[in-house]
Amino acid sequence: MPFLRRYGWLCAIAAAYLYLFPYYPRLQSANELPRVYLVRAMVDDHTFAIDHGIREWGGTSDLSRHGEHYYQNKAPGASFVVVPVYALVEAIAGTPSLAATMWLCRFVTGIVPTLLLLWLLWGYLARFAPEPATRRLVLVAYALGSMAFTYSVQFYAHQLSAVCIAAAWILGDEVAIRARGLRTMILVGFLAGLAPAVDYQTAFAGLPLLAYLGVRMRAWQRAELVRAFAYAALAAAVPIALLLYYHQACFGSPFKTGYNFAVTYAADHTHGLLGMTYPKLDAIIGTTIAPGNGLLVLCPWLLLALPGGVYLWRRGERALVITVAVLALVFLYFVTSLTAWHAGWEVGPRYIVALLPFLLPLVAATFAAWRDRPLWLGAAAGLVLISLVVYVVSTATLPTWPDTFHDPLYEVAFRLLGDNAVAPNVLSTIGIHGVASVLPLFAGIAALATYVVVRAGAGMRGLVLAAVLAIAGIAAFSLALRHDPGTDAAYARTIYPAVAQ
Repeated sequence: MPFLRRYGWLCAIAAAYLYLFPYYPRLQSANELPRVYLVRAMVDDHTFAIDHGIREWGGTSDLSRHGEHYYQNKAPGASFVVVPVYALVEAIAGTPSLAATMWLCRFVTGIVPTLLLLWLLWGYLARFAPEPATRRLVLVAYALGSMAFTYSVQFYAHQLSAVCIAAAWILGDEVAIRARGLRTMILVGFLAGLAPAVDYQTAFAGLPLLAYLGVRMRAWQRAELVRAFAYAALAAAVPIALLLYYHQACFGSPFKTGYNFAVTYAADHTHGLLGMTYPKLDAIIGTTIAPGNGLLVLCPWLLLALPGGVYLWRRGERALVITVAVLALVFLYFVTSLTAWHAGWEVGPRYIVALLPFLLPLVAATFAAWRDRPLWLGAAAGLVLISLVVYVVSTATLPTWPDTFHDPLYEVAFRLLGDNAVAPNVLSTIGIHGVASVLPLFAGIAALATYVVVRAGAGMRGLVLAAVLAIAGIAAFSLALRHDPGTDAAYARTIYPAVAQ
């Protein structure tokens, strides 16, 4: 079938996203439950207060208290997105269980938006990598070998915010080159406004992207340029106004957030803007190269953006390269200047999930430039395979690593596999449990990775090199292992019982 030949990779990614449901009631997910409570509160109780959810299912650490009521302490946009879908489901099938509500929230705000972004990226990346095989490799790396996978199958809002701001950027860029009509700027503005309503820190991407579009549209007539940005501004005002109304209704001021009234982590947010101060050395190391949480260690293929930036600069894409560099600096400054820079349980620095899509054109340019160099491409693909192992295994076991573990790939993910404890999944619903239930997922992703690496130009020699480098890279994680009775006890007392359930 022509569709499968063209989009079979996307169908395989969708199958992987839908295969797993990493839901562990014993852990009382601090990030997800308050957002779920808000969805149910708005539909069932017509309020923003989540007191009912706390009474029925228990509290978590990520709560705010103002007056006599509790609220979730995050940006509310992800819950707003789910509300109409949840209301429709409830009207048709009755009130779903908490677990079913959680799955619905993840599906609506994570899985579906990410698949739509991948489809949009498929066309957009053709500008940087004309060969379809090259784009397949880039998008498989992003979808299954990065935090996009982790946060597409959880209700954390980071990935939805990334989708919103990245889609606004892509659509705006296509308007700038006349590939889309002027009225598309309405959608651009709405998505750009929704992004910080979903995850506050995404607002930092707004000014660089506005400047980028201004440069791209600099040859337009003034009247047309004003109309384009007026469309965007008016559309952006809708989700921003809703966000400010939520703040006013919950916290007494449109400019006060749940962080101002946080029950548990209030001190972490009292410094500067959203808790920002100045970058700290331990945060820089921990965010970039530490084995437990470093972006460039868990997702090393992102390093390919560096040569890609050089290639695109030489091709004249200087506005894009500068914009991506500015965004990288802005997001890294944000996360490394936070008091609570580690952000609790996570697989990688989750506060910068929104940065990742902007790096893809640069990575695509690298793969395109190396298409005729099988060994170079194989070495680059080895970095992708490392990330696939990290993010597939972690998502199939526990996709949020506790920050107390120094080497969570081995101490948590591989250890859970060894103890036959994995996430609920399609096969577990019919009585097949443990590692046996995730073997089809592992085999399918291995086959997909083999296919995209070979077809991208690496050939069999490049594939062998990629596999060798990936094995060496995963083995190198073991060098960070430490014997720590405290983390062993935490695994035995909390992690294993929750996942094995």
